[in-house]
Amino acid sequence: MSSSVKVAAVHAAPVFLDRAATTAKAISIIREAAAAGAQLIAFPETYIPAFPVWAALWAPIDNHDLFRRMAEQSVSPAGPEIAALRREAKTLGVIVSMGVSESSPASVGAIWNSNILIGDDGEILTHHRKLVPTFYEKLVWASGDGAGLKVAATRVGRVGNLICGENTNPLARYTLMAQAEQIHISSWPPMWPTRRPSEGGNFNNVAANRIRASAHSFEAKAFGIITAGFMDAAMRDFLVARDPSVVEVIDRTPRAASFFVDPAGETLGDMLQDQEGIAYAEFDLSRCIEPKQFHDVVGYYNRFDVFDFTVNRKRLKPATFIDADASAAASDADDRELPSDSTTPRAP
Repeated sequence: MSSSVKVAAVHAAPVFLDRAATTAKAISIIREAAAAGAQLIAFPETYIPAFPVWAALWAPIDNHDLFRRMAEQSVSPAGPEIAALRREAKTLGVIVSMGVSESSPASVGAIWNSNILIGDDGEILTHHRKLVPTFYEKLVWASGDGAGLKVAATRVGRVGNLICGENTNPLARYTLMAQAEQIHISSWPPMWPTRRPSEGGNFNNVAANRIRASAHSFEAKAFGIITAGFMDAAMRDFLVARDPSVVEVIDRTPRAASFFVDPAGETLGDMLQDQEGIAYAEFDLSRCIEPKQFHDVVGYYNRFDVFDFTVNRKRLKPATFIDADASAAASDADDRELPSDSTTPRAP
């Protein structure tokens, strides 16, 4: 494995609430980034089919149709959209990190804010569901679980991911640090309205995301890919046409940026904010080693006799089904395995 890696942060808008068209756009972007030499390509939070910014703009009683459309356009890890991305990753020999709104096999109305990391062999390496939807996201997505809190060993290094506000959670971040993470992907929405601009004090996406990304990289001694969504004219016009009163919130809320940080928390490579595109950077993973001499919080620079930390990585399911015919088949198989002269007692 070479210590030098070229990575790409996708700063792009989806085809708003259209999973098929957005998947096609993603494949086009992956091809462009791969042609430019990128080995790891990271997409924003819920790139497929969109980030539900409307949850910040209107009361939930006004958003039933948008929730229904979001649920209908969410994707399954076993569905055709992810299958197409897996084929493309394998064909091009690249690693792809994709943010999706994930549908549930148990409910037509339950969806998750998820991230899927696809290896250069087309296999799914990690499948993470956001632990806790943030603020108004709770009106859209269900809480995830710890099953996806894993760092994947890839040919370009050990890659981990957290979604948006999870990068504020020190325990979630420590979980990835404790798996020798070298490249940390943090994925973000295009904007994050928290107040009406006229009131002041709105959430500054760029500053807040840089603080969190730099803090994690400094503590983990890892490189960071910060990939944020972009609101294009089509998405803006859809929201404004629905309710012109939100134009000030949309136009004056700070936009997020896509960029990179090194193991010291300093920025490097390209940065994109006000236009769609692909940002690139070169990571020299050998730079993750020296800073560990100063602070290795998962090594010598800690007190494991004082602190005790456990992570439950079990995938949560709504039910466990035991089918009668399957049980009968298993019982029949057990009977067939008994020798003819067995004296083992049988149940009546």
